Amino acid sequence: MTVVVKLGGSLGAAGTLAGWLAAVLEHGGGHAVIVPGGGVFADAVRTAQRRDGFSDRAAHRMAVLAMEQYAHLLLDLAPDLVACAALAEMRAALAAGGVALWLPARMVAADPLIAGSWDVTSDSLAAWLARRLEAARLVLIKSALPPRPSATPARLAALGLVDAAFPAFAEAANCPVECCGPGETARLAAALALR
Repeated sequence: MTVVVKLGGSLGAAGTLAGWLAAVLEHGGGHAVIVPGGGVFADAVRTAQRRDGFSDRAAHRMAVLAMEQYAHLLLDLAPDLVACAALAEMRAALAAGGVALWLPARMVAADPLIAGSWDVTSDSLAAWLARRLEAARLVLIKSALPPRPSATPARLAALGLVDAAFPAFAEAANCPVECCGPGETARLAAALALR
């Protein structure tokens, strides 16, 4: 059963990225698909948009490419990840016992129903992918500690931990959503074990 794991772009700045990657590789072989955040690369798009005044639609396309840049960072840190741009590639990587890493640009560009807006960031795209993979669970890894007990997607959005579109995407994904924060790698391991 597939588990989609979104690794937040802020984990690098928080100094926790290596630990989270190690946990996914240790516990996720054969069923984990990583969705990269945008991190500093998406922040650069936001800065450029404020300076140059280009549209949200263009910024959204650029931010999805920022996710791909972050994916290449992850690949360099963890060469055992399998870069995948299509569902068939992800399924093949998982069938071989690997951990898939999503390169989102091609699939996102192919779906005209995804709004070109900052309301749809990597969290919503992780839920979008979870729906397409019929994932058993979606796990969001954040650099901020999420509320406990687990909050609903609407509550996460209200707190600013996910984007505004996430509740609707999470509902469409129709799978449990788990949010992990600092020091919760054991919680991730349990989620990957579908416990």
